[in-house]
Amino acid sequence: MTAFTRENTPVAMEGDGVEVRLRDVGGGMTLGFVSLPKGMDMAPAFKGLKDDMCQCPHWGYLLKGRIRMRTASGEEIFEAGQAYYWGPGHVPEALEDVEVVEFSPTVEFNEVVDHVKAQMG
Repeated sequence: MTAFTRENTPVAMEGDGVEVRLRDVGGGMTLGFVSLPKGMDMAPAFKGLKDDMCQCPHWGYLLKGRIRMRTASGEEIFEAGQAYYWGPGHVPEALEDVEVVEFSPTVEFNEVVDHVKAQMG
């Protein structure tokens, strides 16, 4: 059995107030600690992905803030204290400073992170 903290999880991407820390936890899953600043809309970073949306599913818990999740079928607001499942085809926008901890399939998440890093330059 292993425990992970934000501090002992390597930074995979950072810039413009965004911080993504990732650790492969086995079983084809990656643990992510993700921070987004208020006002961060990830739509520009997802341009070029299928439907210009994140195609990786995420299971997680919103530690801090509020986030609007846009999908092809509409949008929903998530708030601190909620556990969530975000299926493929979503675009987040931070309505407040946001911190989440989530688990995602490693291959799909790495594809999205690599794309976003390329977009951020």
